[in-house]
Amino acid sequence: MAKELKTQIRIEAAPDQVWDVLTDFEKYPAWNPFIKSLTGQVAVGHTINVRLEPPEGSGMTFKPKVLAMEKNKEFRWLGQLFFKGLFDGEHRFALVDNGDGSTTFLHSERFEGILVPLFNEMIEVNTRNGFEDMNQQLKIRVEGLYK
Repeated sequence: MAKELKTQIRIEAAPDQVWDVLTDFEKYPAWNPFIKSLTGQVAVGHTINVRLEPPEGSGMTFKPKVLAMEKNKEFRWLGQLFFKGLFDGEHRFALVDNGDGSTTFLHSERFEGILVPLFNEMIEVNTRNGFEDMNQQLKIRVEGLYK
């Protein structure tokens, strides 16, 4: 079973400016309402530590593996609950240059595994709200710094 969650927001700043804020992980506690911390060596093939706190949901800390880290374009990781195939999530942040000084921030996750149907409501409500909250706060922070 698979499920994909996709969100996006337009940010009035260039991709490199959005990237600078998105990848300044030490400052996440100051502005990010969804990802409260992200630590470790953020490089392809490495495991990082991530603390998520979705609105009206239980927080969790997990250790995903970084799949992609392409400056000003994409940051992606794969997290798993206990073992592969149970409940896996491939989380993705992507930046699209709109060519007019603005950026479309794409925030998505593809969930796979036998437990996905059991978490459907959590994904559609808590996780989606967490993505949307983070997107909005990223927009506010970037535009506040660079406009």
